[in-house]
Amino acid sequence: MSFARAAEELHLTPPAISIQVKQLAEAIGQPLFEQIGKKISLTPFGEVSWATCRDVLNRMERLSQELAALQGLEKGSFKLATLATAKYFIPRLLGEFCTNHPKIDTALFMGNRKDLLERLAQNQDDLYILGQPPDHMNVVTEAFADNPLVVVASPNHPLTQERDIAPVRLQDDAFILRETGSGTRLAAEKFFGEHGVTLKVRMELGSNEAVKQLVAGGLGISVLSATTLRAEIASGELVILDVRGLPLKRKWHLVYPAAKQLTPATKAFIELLYAAAQTLDWSQSGGAN
Repeated sequence: MSFARAAEELHLTPPAISIQVKQLAEAIGQPLFEQIGKKISLTPFGEVSWATCRDVLNRMERLSQELAALQGLEKGSFKLATLATAKYFIPRLLGEFCTNHPKIDTALFMGNRKDLLERLAQNQDDLYILGQPPDHMNVVTEAFADNPLVVVASPNHPLTQERDIAPVRLQDDAFILRETGSGTRLAAEKFFGEHGVTLKVRMELGSNEAVKQLVAGGLGISVLSATTLRAEIASGELVILDVRGLPLKRKWHLVYPAAKQLTPATKAFIELLYAAAQTLDWSQSGGAN
C-alpha cells in the first residue's frame, strides 16, 4: 500500500509507478485504489485484480520450478521404441534408468522393423533402437554397440564340426528366417547374394524365439543376431556354424527424426546407453550378462 516502497523495490520512480497503475485502472475501466487522507486502500475492483495478479505470479513461479525440475530430471516423460530383438538388453537398461530417475514417466514399445518405422514416421516416440536405420527418412542415426549376425543350426547339423565353411555350401540348406523387411533378413539375403547363394526359405516368422525353436528342432538353419543366442548356445540347444565371412558385422543404432528436440530425459537415456556399450559384451548379452 505504498507507491514509494513499490517504486524502490522495482527500481522505478514513484511517478512511473503511478502512471502504470493509472493505465491498469483505465484498462480495467474501474478505479483500483481509493485514498482517504494519507491512507491508500484497494477498491473491490482492486481486490479482485490483485487476487488475479497473485494467482498469475504464483503460476509463473510454479512454471519456473517445473522447468527447473525437468532440467534436473525430476519430472518429465520418456517413450522408447525398440526392436523385439533388443529385448535381451534394452529392458534391463530401461529398468536402471527408471531406478535412477524414478519421477520420469517411461513407456516401452517393442515390435518388428515395420512397426518401428511406422511409429518413427509419425514421431510417436522419443527414441528408436534399430539394427538397420532407414535410408529413406530424414533421421539422425548413431551406432552405439555391436550387433553381429551368425548362422545358427541344431547340434545335429553335419557342418557343426567344420571350420571356415564356404557360404556356397549352404545353398541346399532350408532356411528359417524372419519376416520379409526384417533388418536381419535383409542383411542375410545381401550377404549370401554377394556369394552367389539364393536362400531356400522354408519358413518365415515374426519372432526370434519361434525361429530358434524350429532351428533347434532340426527344421532348418537361420541367420540371427548373436545378441539373442547366449542361453541356447550355453545349453547346447543351438550351435553357431563357422561360416566364412561371418559374423556379419552390424551395429545397434539409436534413431530419431532429424528435426526432433531431445528432452533432458532422452539425453540421459542416451548417455546411459553409451556407458553400457562400453562396459558390456553386447555380442554375448542374450543372457544375464
